[in-house]
Amino acid sequence: MGIFTHVVVGTNDVERGRKFYDAVLDTMGLKRVMNFDAASLWSTGAADSDLFMITKPGNGLPATYANGGTISFAASSRAAVHKFHEVALAHGGKDEGAPGPRSFTPTAYAAYVRDPDGNKICCYCFAPA
Repeated sequence: MGIFTHVVVGTNDVERGRKFYDAVLDTMGLKRVMNFDAASLWSTGAADSDLFMITKPGNGLPATYANGGTISFAASSRAAVHKFHEVALAHGGKDEGAPGPRSFTPTAYAAYVRDPDGNKICCYCFAPA
């Protein structure tokens, strides 16, 4: 089991969010496993898989993103980081950091995007080049 039971970001348009995350998370082997009226969940399908979720806020107010907040997904390769970034931009994401090395460790390689609701997500690979 991972360190999270689930990670959630808000959306103002569930269908748009589903299309975006279906495409982007597929690059890492995550599939949508459950839908509710105002939410959806993705996982690897394994019993102990962490869950990623989008939802309309329960309090009825508009979804907003966390300033300084970022959700990072693990990539198996540098090619997967590039695919994540490419697919995210093709599905309405905005570039927040092109694929490339990151200075905090010798093998860190990442890409950053904002989803259509402004949530900042990224993808990291720590395998050597």
